[in-house]
Amino acid sequence: MAADTPGESRIAERAKDVLAPLHAGFLDKAESLYLDLHRHPELSHQEERTAALAAEHLEKGGFDVVTGIGGHGVAGVLRNGEGPTVMLRADMDALPVRENTGLPYASERRALNSEGEEVPVSHACGHDAHMSSMLTAAVLLARARHTWRGTVLAVAQPAEETGDGAQAMLQDGLYSRILKPDVVLAQHVVPLPIGIIGHRSGPMMAAAAVVKVKIFGRGGHSSAPQAAIDPVVIAAHVITRLQTIVARETDPASCAVVSVGTLHAGTKANIIPETAELGISVRCYDDALQDHLIDAIKRIVEAEAAASNAPRPPEVEVIEGVPVNANSPAHTSTVRAAHESCFGEDRVIEMPLLAASEDFPYFGTAGAGVHYDGTAVPTVYWVVGSTSIEAWQAAPGATAQEKVRHLPTNHSPQFAPDPRPTLLTASEAMVTAALSYLADSAS
Repeated sequence: MAADTPGESRIAERAKDVLAPLHAGFLDKAESLYLDLHRHPELSHQEERTAALAAEHLEKGGFDVVTGIGGHGVAGVLRNGEGPTVMLRADMDALPVRENTGLPYASERRALNSEGEEVPVSHACGHDAHMSSMLTAAVLLARARHTWRGTVLAVAQPAEETGDGAQAMLQDGLYSRILKPDVVLAQHVVPLPIGIIGHRSGPMMAAAAVVKVKIFGRGGHSSAPQAAIDPVVIAAHVITRLQTIVARETDPASCAVVSVGTLHAGTKANIIPETAELGISVRCYDDALQDHLIDAIKRIVEAEAAASNAPRPPEVEVIEGVPVNANSPAHTSTVRAAHESCFGEDRVIEMPLLAASEDFPYFGTAGAGVHYDGTAVPTVYWVVGSTSIEAWQAAPGATAQEKVRHLPTNHSPQFAPDPRPTLLTASEAMVTAALSYLADSAS
């Protein structure tokens, strides 16, 4: 292992001081909070109870707390002298997934979704771990104010799974009326071994969009197709032609996905329907390429409808969309160096590009000039392993990629982080990252 620089060694010393209570019983509180959140998951835009718990923990920790930001968003501000403002962000919504882990603390909750349908709810993406570790890190920093100077902004964000929670908080004045940070830090649990931290400079997670298409035809009896205009046939041509966007319009060196996930049309075999609807998923690692993919979808859909003499133009609407999650290279280097200093280089790995996506980028460059003033805020986003050593060793495969394919991943009904060691590493990682920016009280 390379020797630490004096600055990195000092961060490790300060981190030990801040984290001392974690190893002396405070981890019990973190685990208790995690189990509570896990048993009581809440869907996007419904995070009332979770937000109240976040506000309570921050208030008890000495933070000035503002609630109801962009829905159920919570922000806690702790000012501690002159120095940088560091934002710690955690998402708090759950998924409409029935948990199938068999754990004694498994969620059994059901709730009404936005369409009024009753669905099972669980923290199948680990947001309960994100919340517990962020709040733990925030309170630990508050208890050790003698070690640092600056301001900590702790943010509990709603509606990450629907891709609009970050924008809602910014539009409601998170940066303008509460506080604009100098850097934003966030992390996500993934099915890697416990104790591992993964970093990547630049693009890390994909831009993603969901495109809803409605094709119009003229209904009729299947025995008289000449008197109708069949939207199912139009949809079939659209689906086939969409495959050429990646195959013939995208640089082979670029990674892109255009997938039709849903097709709904008709009610009976002998009836030609009036409409057909498509749900299309788009993913890539370049925001400009994402714009091209969406434009190409619209062009193809409109052209196929016109070629079939559809009675009216199709409707093409982007109903969900988030930009590329790109880490600031300089700031990623800073946080990574701090993590290597505190955890050792063998526990800090380089991550490949991840096809998953989320709305965290809006707190940084993606939101500048749209959701807040034009000066972009740098962001750093890393991942934390949450798979027990026993489960990792038992998973088939010789490489990490092979093992991950055999483990329950985020959004799986079987996804189950090993709570205590996951919270320990995640809390340590968040504290260490924050201290790499907060001024040293000894200086």
